Amino acid sequence: MAELKITAANFENEVLRSDKPVLLDFYADWCGPCKMLAPVLHEIAEESTGALKVGKVNVDEQMELAMRFQVSSIPMLVVFKDGKAVAKSVGYRPKPEITAMVEGAR
Repeated sequence: MAELKITAANFENEVLRSDKPVLLDFYADWCGPCKMLAPVLHEIAEESTGALKVGKVNVDEQMELAMRFQVSSIPMLVVFKDGKAVAKSVGYRPKPEITAMVEGAR
């Protein structure tokens, strides 16, 4: 499954009420490191279909969500489990670091 576009409208259903962990990417189209991270996240989304949801939040379009999670730098990754943020990282991370962060949340 490809990444989900997360908005204020679908955030509660897709993230907070999800029955599986959710990896959320706060990004912007103009952000260089975000562009570098996109294919890595896509790969993780493809590999963990059924076990993990990968969502993307465009901070320029979803200011409310960005403020709610105090996004000060992007890309920012947040792992949600059972409706709670359980892990967070800021900046580009290599795939093994991201998968370790997700595994730690399971």
